[in-house]
Amino acid sequence: MAAQALYRKWRPQTFEEVVGQQHVIHTLQNALQGGHISHAYLFAGPRGTGKTSVARLLAKAVNCLSEGDAKPCNQCRICRAINQGRLLDLIEIDAASNRGIDEIRNLRDKIGFRPNEARYKVYILDEAHMLTEPAFNALLKTLEEPPPHVIFVLVTTEPHKIPATILSRCQRFDFRPIALDDIVARLEHIADREGLSVEPAALQLIARQATGSMRDAESLLDQLMAYGGGKITLAQVQAILGAVPAQAVGELVDRLVARDLAGGLEAIGRAIGEGVDPRQLARQVVEHLRGLLLIKVGGSAPADVSAEEVQKMKGQAAQLSVGQLLRAVKLFNQAQLDLRGNLQPQLPLELAFVEATLGEQAAAPPKKSAPQAAPVRTKKVSEPKAPIGAGEKATLEGVRINWARILAQVKVHNRSVEALLKSCEPVAVEGEVVVLGFYYPFHKEKIEEPSRKALVERVISQVVGSPCRVKCVLSPKGGRRTRATRKPAEEPKAAKAETEEARDKYQAVVEDPLIKAAVSKYGARVVDVK
Repeated sequence: MAAQALYRKWRPQTFEEVVGQQHVIHTLQNALQGGHISHAYLFAGPRGTGKTSVARLLAKAVNCLSEGDAKPCNQCRICRAINQGRLLDLIEIDAASNRGIDEIRNLRDKIGFRPNEARYKVYILDEAHMLTEPAFNALLKTLEEPPPHVIFVLVTTEPHKIPATILSRCQRFDFRPIALDDIVARLEHIADREGLSVEPAALQLIARQATGSMRDAESLLDQLMAYGGGKITLAQVQAILGAVPAQAVGELVDRLVARDLAGGLEAIGRAIGEGVDPRQLARQVVEHLRGLLLIKVGGSAPADVSAEEVQKMKGQAAQLSVGQLLRAVKLFNQAQLDLRGNLQPQLPLELAFVEATLGEQAAAPPKKSAPQAAPVRTKKVSEPKAPIGAGEKATLEGVRINWARILAQVKVHNRSVEALLKSCEPVAVEGEVVVLGFYYPFHKEKIEEPSRKALVERVISQVVGSPCRVKCVLSPKGGRRTRATRKPAEEPKAAKAETEEARDKYQAVVEDPLIKAAVSKYGARVVDVK
């Protein structure tokens, strides 16, 4: 015959045995004593926190035959039947596998029948959030006005998936993760009753591994009973979990503090080679860094850390800033998530260590990489290598010769400005003022905006070798070149004719009476003519 699992063997049989949920137990006991029993409850919270166990205790309390203070006696035939799992009036339904509308309709049809032997029929819907939307809709009316002999208890780990219409019909109780000390105390009680010898440090590690779940802690203790027999040590727990000693984690953080990349990567590789679970290592590093962060901001050190380790952690925290600790915690926590399904288990850990050690400079590109690329870009355009001599005044011929170079330099800083400049050409130079003739008013207005105009002036000044200002005008004559880099002398006659034709079309559209009326009425302007 198979042995009974510890979490089933030591399931709470009275309200007093429930661990870490005093706020729920106190409320339920007061309601039972006052006779204020609701027709529907919702128990929500993480796994292994006692939701289903409390639902069964509630079923025993409302049906117990003893005359007492609303506590199950565990002696009457109803309590014994519930403990043995044979009471017909306690119906537990796994909503994950009975989630459709047909199952809920079947349940609704049977609700009208009175209990066989108990006072109330209690329906426990485990994993209630798995019900489909039609199933929830079918349950609504019954949940709102059930027969007086029926009590519903909906149990879920994801209450946000329960429709609001269901939530409003239930009394909601939120179960909290169980505190570390409460788990340790319960494990000590179970170990004592089972005749086990367990090292205190081993109990602490089991409780931390459970992350607030009593069932997880009891299952791990059950596994360790089979592994170590009647005596359980810290080394055995670490072997089962694939964990590393706290000293090894501290040494890895020492490498982080000292910015010792080679030593840290070697420590990670050695741990993985010895069979350490990478996720467990990442988790332990996160816990250690969290302790450093608490110490750094003036909080108290974790309660399960020895005085000697606390002193060492204070020394580590003193050498790291709050920003560095926050970054390291985020990186190793993300590494723990990235480890799932990774072909190289140690890679996320190594990347996290390198980034945490180097800080923001890790794998960061140079900030001025774009300007440095400018000479490479300008090589693509045929241009004179030497600008106008420094100190000489700009000339129209000089600006036109260097126009392709000017466009290339502008493109490095702002592509949109370079595109706008392609619709203009230098038409005159008046002292320090370079006059640009634009083909379209819209492009002219865009370049006249202060930020764009300042960029053009700066680039022209750099290329021609003397300070220049820019004046934008609409070009009254002169053809639109097919290429921005083409010299005026090289412009074909066909291109000039095409530009003159486009300008004539534009003028004809602007003078059109219908267009004039639209511009006047709506405050619009003609931007382009296709």
